Amino acid sequence: MTDQSADVMGGFKDARTFRQEALSARSYGQALLAAAKADPRIVCLGADLSQPTQTYLFRDELPERFFMLGIQEANMVGVAGGLARTGDIPFAHSFCVFITRRVYDQIAMQAAYPKLPVKLVGFIPGLHTELGVSHQAIDDIALMRALPNMAVIEPSGPEQIAAAVDAALSYDGPVYLRLSISRTKPDETVPLIPLELGKGLIVRRGEDIAILASGSMVAEAMAAADLLDAQGLSATVANMASLKPLDTGLVEQLARNHRVLVTAENHSIIGGLGSAVADVLALAGVSTKFAMVGVRDIFAEGGTTPYLMQKYGLTAQHIADKALELHRRPRA
Repeated sequence: MTDQSADVMGGFKDARTFRQEALSARSYGQALLAAAKADPRIVCLGADLSQPTQTYLFRDELPERFFMLGIQEANMVGVAGGLARTGDIPFAHSFCVFITRRVYDQIAMQAAYPKLPVKLVGFIPGLHTELGVSHQAIDDIALMRALPNMAVIEPSGPEQIAAAVDAALSYDGPVYLRLSISRTKPDETVPLIPLELGKGLIVRRGEDIAILASGSMVAEAMAAADLLDAQGLSATVANMASLKPLDTGLVEQLARNHRVLVTAENHSIIGGLGSAVADVLALAGVSTKFAMVGVRDIFAEGGTTPYLMQKYGLTAQHIADKALELHRRPRA
């Protein structure tokens, strides 16, 4: 299997034809292993996806704390809840759509309701797969945000992975950790980025437009800020990795200090970051020009990530165009 065909499968590589690669120091696999070596309570659960979830590293080094449940995600969440009741901190892994929508009742009853420290780790968020609608998690953030006691985290990239694992461990309750599979070795010269639950992080400061983004869309937001700069407008970019709890204070501050506010997410605009920000603005009585960039109320299709991002309006150009449109619109 070639690397190109593996990418088509969403990062999965057939173990019969592919030898495990050495994971970068900034990978999730390394971050989880480091955390587990420091805390013997951490255990790892899998659903037949050790390679794409990078948990084979944990399996090989700490086999006595690794549990392969097979393709039965609902049972895996139940086992995770049971392990949590015995004092363990289970990290349960699958693709985003399978670790949320497929097992929603089990998550609600066996992790969220009893507020157990079950950490649910999903890979392949939003449109980041060619496997089509069955594997595209465009509603997972909405589902997880709706559950009481559940925290939701989506780091911007490898530079924030370790901090995301630490943040998940800092919360004594269930966490949904939404991760992308890195296609290339990350640039280890990029400074590491902190992550604190309930706090957003300003990664670029401007005066005219504020862009609030999460996950891979932070990079798109930064590129959009460059495009806006070429138009004579300066943009603030905020990395909203903590989707729940959300940094409501930062949202209000940015809305009051900028003429335009735009959210950007690799998720449906219904129930995700955009909806969360809209709730904050409405409840705080803050009036501003506001728009959401994300998947509209539609199912997508199979296709390369660049193709899907372009077709469904999730690129830096789409963000910049939306911001420009709002900036030019007279205030009501």
